[in-house]
Amino acid sequence: MKIERITISEYCSHYNIESSFIEILEEMGIVEFERENDKIFLDSEYLQDLERCRQLHYELHINLEGIDVILNLLEKQNKLQDEIQSLKNQLKLHE
Repeated sequence: MKIERITISEYCSHYNIESSFIEILEEMGIVEFERENDKIFLDSEYLQDLERCRQLHYELHINLEGIDVILNLLEKQNKLQDEIQSLKNQLKLHE
């Protein structure tokens, strides 16, 4: 069974973290929330990003600015890997 969305209060309670941390991540544009009936939900597509941020901050003690830099670098790395794969595919066509 796939979780479609989770409330922020459930997430914070489960991991024993402050909701202000998650709110700052939203302000930075790292995660997006849905608001419904005075509850704030996190869509499952952002759960992996939130998990990564939680681990970086609480387990590795990286500040929010550092998290932002790391996420940007990971995004660039993924784009470069995609570009490399595309170029490899083009080379195969010319062999």
